[in-house]
Amino acid sequence: MSWQHVLARSDLWDGEMIGVEVDGLHVVLLGFADRVVAYEDVCPHQRVRLSEGRFDGRSLVCRAHEWTYDAVSGCGMNPAGARLKPIAVIVRDGEVYLEVDEGREEQRDG
Repeated sequence: MSWQHVLARSDLWDGEMIGVEVDGLHVVLLGFADRVVAYEDVCPHQRVRLSEGRFDGRSLVCRAHEWTYDAVSGCGMNPAGARLKPIAVIVRDGEVYLEVDEGREEQRDG
């Protein structure tokens, strides 16, 4: 595992989401006043990119079938049994870094 720089914190506003790709992994970043959260940019339902959906500052909604997730925990709200895969994030000196597995196979689009 290694930490990869993805963007300046100032490029991700509070209440905003951005989709990025790091070493072939698609990630959705969510900005909050006190932190940045990251998940694999894929809805577990039909593998649609979550960054193409909606983020209201509290929940993340997939555009395909409205599956809804708590933005902070990644837990499904509708349906409750769904869960997003989190990606470790650190913000250091105003820059955002993600922890990615250098040896993993490239993520496949669904």
